[in-house]
Amino acid sequence: MVALTRERLWRALTAMHVAPRSGDVIVDVGCGTGSLAAMLARVEPRARIIGVDPDPEVLAIARSKSRAVEWSAGRGDALGESLADGIADTVVSSLVLHQCPVPVKRAMLESMAAVLRPGGKLVITDYGLQRTAVMRLAFRTVQFADGRADTQPNADGVLPELITAAGFGEVREADVVRTITGSISVHVAHRD
Repeated sequence: MVALTRERLWRALTAMHVAPRSGDVIVDVGCGTGSLAAMLARVEPRARIIGVDPDPEVLAIARSKSRAVEWSAGRGDALGESLADGIADTVVSSLVLHQCPVPVKRAMLESMAAVLRPGGKLVITDYGLQRTAVMRLAFRTVQFADGRADTQPNADGVLPELITAAGFGEVREADVVRTITGSISVHVAHRD
């Protein structure tokens, strides 16, 4: 599955756009089993990486991958319950938003904005606009697994609009990776 979704490529592109620096505080929202957070900790060991996920079982797996990351139980739409406002230099999230209803997508992006310092960076890697008939067809696999109602807005290209509405500027689609399950976009923005 890793090869089919070109996970190594989109994960590496995500890390490149995060561009961790010494002393940065980076929050990985919906970190799952922690692969991206652990990678970021390896890229810049002097950064403070915080992985947040609501599932205790996947956090247990994440903890086994890296002791360099602070793992925290929490929901992406309620980051303020476990993190201080303005704590993060960068917030990153990968393959989470496409699974959520639009109101939850909005709430998560607003929560991400709250924990970012002014001017802080947002990097969202997720299924985005499915531009071609081939990518729309491939994306049906994701829709079958995660439900059409929640995934279709992503396929229609809603992410930049939602990111902007949550208080981010300079929103841009920095990269697009075509996979067997549809195209995955890397969106980069900054908190206004």
